[in-house]
Amino acid sequence: ADSIKVDAKETIQKLKSLHVKTTMLSGDKSSVVAFVAKSLGIENAFGDLLPEDKVAKVKEIKTKNQSVAFVGDGINDAPVVALSDVGIAMGGLGSDATIETADVVIQDDKPIKIPMVINIGKQTKKIVWQNIVLAFGVKAIVLILGAGGLATMWEAVFADVGVALLAILNAVRIQRMKF
Repeated sequence: ADSIKVDAKETIQKLKSLHVKTTMLSGDKSSVVAFVAKSLGIENAFGDLLPEDKVAKVKEIKTKNQSVAFVGDGINDAPVVALSDVGIAMGGLGSDATIETADVVIQDDKPIKIPMVINIGKQTKKIVWQNIVLAFGVKAIVLILGAGGLATMWEAVFADVGVALLAILNAVRIQRMKF
């Protein structure tokens, strides 16, 4: 009786453009699941699944060395959301158990925000690596200069504080990015 969300098809297309494989795991009848999956362009679909069947399917996917992000909203989805590498809960109508278990909660139940979450994660990872390289680079330079007698303890302290400040400023950039 549930209707397909308006932005579901666009979401699947954007996920495909990000090279994300999509699989639908549902407790609904297999015929309904197959119809919905075909109309949205979802690659794999499994219906008539109990919560433990969903857990088994996710474990199977994870054994293939694939990262799993699971999106759910019902109380039956909580175990799978907990098991997945990234659990995403639809917070507007989702169950409290699933929301508490999830790593990410989409408050307005719009699936189109899932690709945005992926892009935010990628940009965050990029900035974290920039900060790590910057910190280690500056510390290595100051260490070498200190070993050569060219840098004092005060210069090392200022370099450390400066690197921390630069890392914070670099991380703040993500707030200005458009996703």
